[in-house]
Order: sequence, then structure tokens, then C-alpha cells
Amino acid sequence: MIGKGAEKSTLSYLKWAFIFTGVGLVLGAWLGWQTTGTLSGMATVFFICAVLAVLEISLSFDNAIVNANKLKDMTPVWQHRFLTWGIVIAVFGMRIVFPLLIVVIAAGIGPFEALLLAAREPAEYARIMHEAHLPIAAFGGTFLMMVGLTYFFNHEKDVHWIVFIEKHMARSATVKGIEIAFVLILILVFSNLLEGEAADTFVYSAIYGLLTFLAVEVIGGLLDASQRAMSEAAKGGLGAFIYLEVLDASFSFDGVIGAFALTQNLFVIAIGLGIGAMYVRSMTIMLVDKGTLAEYRYLEHGAFYAILILSVIMYCQTLVHIPEVITGLGGAGLIGISLWSSIRYNRREQQAEALAERG
Repeated sequence: MIGKGAEKSTLSYLKWAFIFTGVGLVLGAWLGWQTTGTLSGMATVFFICAVLAVLEISLSFDNAIVNANKLKDMTPVWQHRFLTWGIVIAVFGMRIVFPLLIVVIAAGIGPFEALLLAAREPAEYARIMHEAHLPIAAFGGTFLMMVGLTYFFNHEKDVHWIVFIEKHMARSATVKGIEIAFVLILILVFSNLLEGEAADTFVYSAIYGLLTFLAVEVIGGLLDASQRAMSEAAKGGLGAFIYLEVLDASFSFDGVIGAFALTQNLFVIAIGLGIGAMYVRSMTIMLVDKGTLAEYRYLEHGAFYAILILSVIMYCQTLVHIPEVITGLGGAGLIGISLWSSIRYNRREQQAEALAERG
């Protein structure tokens, strides 16, 4: 385990996230003053950083739950590596390097030129990012859809929240590759709704997303199998680490692109989303330490339903604009309902046990 969860309060888990929030908001205010030279400009950038942080947290509830589900089976060494190196990759890699890389590829310029473009011509930088939205949405949506479907299309899954749906999906899992076939059908449907070059871009990007998921699954399995061959204690090592990093990247796609609707400044986006990423890390540690997933029976189900909804929204965003607030509230709402269902289930079980003892 990561720590002694029973001995720590919820606030203690959020200590570093609070510290990072304070530093980030001060840095955002300073950046606002440096770029505008006015108190109103400083307040505006401060507010945008705060809104981006809330947006990232709302979009990442399901990310924290899925991380915790995978993390609880990892060795303490790899848990520590994910929560240290992983957060560096998440904050600096996906929130800074990834947007730069998109512009480098799309505009055919070098990394340093892309950084200068972000600093000197934020409007042009944002335009290039928005033009790259379609392939990113197709790639990330496909990867996340495979993550969600693989959870439900599992013949060994015997705990069901929405029984009439999940029971049929678990039974259908005996048909090999059924989740891949489902995704391929959706890719064809959405590509037919697009025209010309956009349709081709969508198909190619979606296929790359599918291949990336399969590659991560295969590589992760091989790496962890080789580690288990050396030592049984090494399970859930490098393969699980790679899986979680790619998963975090896929979750970040929507937040990074959506952030440009609020500001075109790369550095403001990095501060706001970075604050949100620290809360995801804190929530992940708390879920593992306290055994929350085991305590609340349907919480994990809600997270994976939220992943499926997010993947469909990313597909739909290739056709129409969907406000990020809807995406965030939708995922948080599903997780909230699954938590409420879990609490009701626990109460019924406690009442049944009490009646049995009296009888």
C-alpha cells in the first residue's frame, strides 16, 4: 500500500494539492500582471487559472478512479514511480510538451519556434491547436472507448450496476474481439457523417488510437509477464506504468483542447491544468490508501461509464461543439450516482445482516 489510509484525514491527502494551488494561482496572477500591467488583467488571468483547475478536476474524477484501480495492484516501488515521475509527465508532458508537439507537427516548425509562437502570437498558436482537434478527438476518443468497453466486455465480471446492460455485455465477451468490432462500426458511422479530407483524417486517427490501445495492452502484458517470471512480487510494474501514462494522456486531450476556449496563453493553461492534475494525484492516493473502490461497490462502474460517455462526446465534437462544462458535469454526475447507489447497497446489506442476527 502507499500509506496508512485509516490514520490520515481527507484533508491531509490534499495538502500538496493545496500548496500547489496557492503557488499556481500566485504565479497566474503574476503572469497576468506581467502581460497586461493592470489589476483587472491580473484578476482575469487568476480567475481563468482557477476555472481551468476546476474544469480539469471535474473531467478527471474518472481518471483518478481508474488510476487507483490499476495502482492498487502495483508494487510499492512502481506506485511511488507513477506518483512521482508520472505526475511530472502528466503536468509538464501533457500540459506543456503535448500542445507544443501538436503545433510542431501541424505547422512544420521546431520546438523552440513553437514556444516562441505560443509566447508572441497566442492567437495563431490557438488556431493551429483548434485545427488539430479532429485527429486528437478521434485518436483519444477511440483509446478511451476501448478502455471503457474492455472493462464491461469481460466474462469474468460478476458485479453489475446497471444489470440489464452489463450482464449482456459480460456474456457477449465470450465472442473474441467484440469490443473491437463495436468500435470499428462506430468509426465507420462517424466517418460517413464527415466529408472529404475530414473523413479520411478521422478514420486514420481513430485506427491509430485503436492500434495504440492494443499495442499498450500487448507490451504491458509482455513486460509484466517477464517481470513476474523474475519475481512474483514484481507484478504490476512497467507495463501498468505505461498503460496509466497513455491513459492519462488520453484523458488530457479533451482538457487541453478545451482550455483554449478560455485562454490562448499556453502558460496560463499549463498552470490551471497543472493544478487540476495535482488534485487527481491526491485523489488517486486517497482512493488506494482508504480502499474506497472496495468499500463503494459501484464507484468503479460509474467511472468507466463516464469514460464511455467522454469517448462518445469526443467523437461528437468532430461534428459539433460541445461545451466542456457538459463533459465535466456529465462525468462527475455519473460518478456521483454510482457513489449514491453504492451507499444504498451498503445500507441494505447492513440491514440484512442486522435482521439475520436478530432472527
